[in-house]
Amino acid sequence: MRDATSIESLISLPEAMSRAFSSVDSRRAARWFAGCDPPGERIGSGAGTAHLLAQAWRGGGREVSFGEWLRRSRKLVIHGGGQSRRLPAYAPVGKPFIPIPVMRWSTGHRLDQDLLDLQAASYRRVLAHAPGGAAVMVASGDVLLRFAEELPPFPEADVVALGMRVEPAIAQHFGVFFLSRGADNELAFMLQKPGEEEIRELGEEYAFLVDTGMWLLGERAVELLMARSGWDAGRGDFEGGRPRPYELYAGLGLALGSCPRARDPLVSGLRCAVASMPEPEFYHLGSSRQLVEAVWALQNQGRQHTALALRAHPDQITQNSRVDPPIRQSANRTLWIENAVVPASWHLASEHVLTGVPENAWDLRLEPGVCLDFVPVRPEGFCVRVYGIDDPFRGAVSDAGTTWLGRPAAAWFAARGIALDEAGIAPDLDLQEAPLFPVVGEAALEPRFIEWLFQGAPLESPEPRALWLASIRLSAEQIRDRVDVAALLGRRAANRELALRTMYANRRTSVFYRLDLEETARIPAESGAPLPEEEPRPEEPPLARMHEHMWRAAVRRHRGEPGDAEEAAAFACLREALVAPVRSAPVLPACGVLADQIVWGRSPVRLDLAGGWTDTPPYCLQHGGRVVNVAAELNGQPPIQVFARLSERPEIVVRSIDLGAAERIERYEQLAEYARPGSEFALAKAALALAGFLPEFHAEGGCGSLRAQMEAFGGGIEISLLAAVPQGSGLGTSSILAATLLGTLGELCGLGWDAREVMRRTLALEQLLTTGGGWQDQAGGVLRGVKHVATQPGVAQEMTFRWLPEHVFSAEGPRRCVLLYYTGLTRLAKGILQEIVRGMSLNAGERLEVLRSIGANADFAADAIQRGDWERVCEAVRRSWRLNRRLDAGTDPPEVRAVLEPVEDCLAACKLLGAGGGGYLLMLARDEEAAGRVRRILTERPPNARARFVDVRVSQTGLEVTRS
Repeated sequence: MRDATSIESLISLPEAMSRAFSSVDSRRAARWFAGCDPPGERIGSGAGTAHLLAQAWRGGGREVSFGEWLRRSRKLVIHGGGQSRRLPAYAPVGKPFIPIPVMRWSTGHRLDQDLLDLQAASYRRVLAHAPGGAAVMVASGDVLLRFAEELPPFPEADVVALGMRVEPAIAQHFGVFFLSRGADNELAFMLQKPGEEEIRELGEEYAFLVDTGMWLLGERAVELLMARSGWDAGRGDFEGGRPRPYELYAGLGLALGSCPRARDPLVSGLRCAVASMPEPEFYHLGSSRQLVEAVWALQNQGRQHTALALRAHPDQITQNSRVDPPIRQSANRTLWIENAVVPASWHLASEHVLTGVPENAWDLRLEPGVCLDFVPVRPEGFCVRVYGIDDPFRGAVSDAGTTWLGRPAAAWFAARGIALDEAGIAPDLDLQEAPLFPVVGEAALEPRFIEWLFQGAPLESPEPRALWLASIRLSAEQIRDRVDVAALLGRRAANRELALRTMYANRRTSVFYRLDLEETARIPAESGAPLPEEEPRPEEPPLARMHEHMWRAAVRRHRGEPGDAEEAAAFACLREALVAPVRSAPVLPACGVLADQIVWGRSPVRLDLAGGWTDTPPYCLQHGGRVVNVAAELNGQPPIQVFARLSERPEIVVRSIDLGAAERIERYEQLAEYARPGSEFALAKAALALAGFLPEFHAEGGCGSLRAQMEAFGGGIEISLLAAVPQGSGLGTSSILAATLLGTLGELCGLGWDAREVMRRTLALEQLLTTGGGWQDQAGGVLRGVKHVATQPGVAQEMTFRWLPEHVFSAEGPRRCVLLYYTGLTRLAKGILQEIVRGMSLNAGERLEVLRSIGANADFAADAIQRGDWERVCEAVRRSWRLNRRLDAGTDPPEVRAVLEPVEDCLAACKLLGAGGGGYLLMLARDEEAAGRVRRILTERPPNARARFVDVRVSQTGLEVTRS
């Protein structure tokens, strides 16, 4: 079975872009293989897939057979190398490289993002979710698909096609799957673009889904696809050295199903199933008009997925451009302006796609529907492409039905008095192949000539006509081969830097602080542009200042300069945001017990099943958090305990039973040393500070000295701490110890803190310690049982709790399959936490993507436990482990792999608890017999002298505080 986390990405591009890919797209070159169809005749999407797989194998896997290379990892294949007749502007680089503007509702988007960035996030999620037999996923490069967070189970089949429910009026424009009702996802047959009425008639007998273009192919299906494309497995090459034409959707697709409309005896042996995708969003960017409509819809679709109050976005899309003329919603409809300079001397109308426009001072008047594209070509300059927004670029030039600039193509020549033979164009030549577009040096670009190219009734002037006839002219097809890819993308980068400066200047009202600031920092770092001198303002919200400082630190880091001071300032802003509410609610401790009473607090530890890391600031403050965890007693006892009593001397004495250490605190200065996380009693000092024993947290500002305050309190305090679990256990020990101590002090000092207040102050306490941390540890220990805990975005992290049934962890359920094993390995979480919080503070896009999946998995786990579905519980734990490894590769070091290898076959799921890398390992055995084998193997052959099994039971109490 292929590892779902191991995905190789392959993309088919136009030849010029494919050749230049590794040099012009360094950020993706190491993760993507780019290829192109062989030159000459079209080979179809099926043979194109086979050819791309063969190219990738030769390029990086030929040390093994093609079959072994195919089994080594899952392959994601995206086709983006078509002719792009209806979307000329992005034909040279391929539709996957269409620049997509930052969505105003998003967090973690990039200024240099393109369609491929958005596609890859969805496609990888689907491929990782696919059944074990899936070898290759094929997807289209001109479609963006988004789905619900929780994907349905996919059936096992040789071909699993992903469909979506739409109305027949929409389905008629795409491939349609027809399924026999009650046949459990099995395909009956597929039709390509059936009529609306035919779909309605067939819909009386069959269920139907529209084809999303996303197909999962098992190994048998890939072998058939390769064979139909002429692959000779023995030779490792195609017959005749090039693939035979074969279509995936119109060839293989029409022959699939229980009663296909096309017969192919080889294909009939494949089992095909169709999965209906939940809550689908389908955006087709196949034409110039669809490009504007799709991105406009995306900008407005976000209004349904965010708490931001957003007004409707107009269908006027500008990015990485300088646009000086005022754009009016009523007069300038359907605009796409990208990588362009549009000075105030231009007069815009509507329905324009303007791309690649160089710096200019032209007085240009555009007609409605006119599109301009300036393509850098070697070595001459710019190829000036003019076209209409709905031009299909199909049909013979002389045919009355063939349109260019929205009018018959022949009319363009007639209006300018140019005969086709004079232009060197055969009457029956397809418009895509006709040399229409002049190549002009940048210095020679002139507005009257550009207007002459697109005007319906051009001025009668010999100069433009003569220039056009004398110029080197390229066809749409030739532009794809002659484009100077490096120059085109270089201009984009330069304009992007200008756009960044504008966005940064307006950062308090723009989306700047929601960008992927890690990647955004590379733009000024690579250009060498100086950082803006304006520093963050103290009156700005702390989280805005945090983002600002962290971005500045990232710029310095990418330049090889020290950024520690900026990063420290960023973490200080985060601390301020979380501590300020507690500091603004100081308390007045007063002795609440009798002289001989002992206050005893004890808590279980927590086992995090799913959602961990989403509870960590600043992620939870911006997006909310969701976790599922279990309050657990170890070996029949709550392992975290705190004892507190009064003493006669006006001082505070803190002892640690497990550490065998003690400290006597007599001055405020000693108590204020809590920001030293290496100190044995830093946690206790921070808890005492929050309980009002430091002036800044005391309602009356303290008493001049700690001794005077203790005398007013009625005597001193002796505290004994016990954490009966090893350091670095991954069970949330330090946070739960802090919560237990705060709960105990609240009782001793009459503060009246309930569980919510204890958890809130624990979150602030960890910020005081500078260790950071989230709220799930204290929620896991303070609150009993098995629960789903969630918060909404906001600095005030108000938790909602949903208790879940304990059946799967009880003696009557599969508890005997639940094993808790101490690995004997330790790993402190502070360094891991700081690295991940840095990524959160920078809105690092890939990290946010993983965190969103982690949150969705918490909901999945809660649902599985609610249903009592043991298999789904195991799946949730497997996902948790997989996602934690994606978030931090150090989660699964070789030492942990060595622990798991002898027992892996016995396990249905496992994960390290906490930040990983060591500590306790949660194992869910396949059955009771397998659990027994795991116990026996690891008991007889432990990895080290400290490793051991620990009995675990669900705590029915959570935090308890009592007095003698």
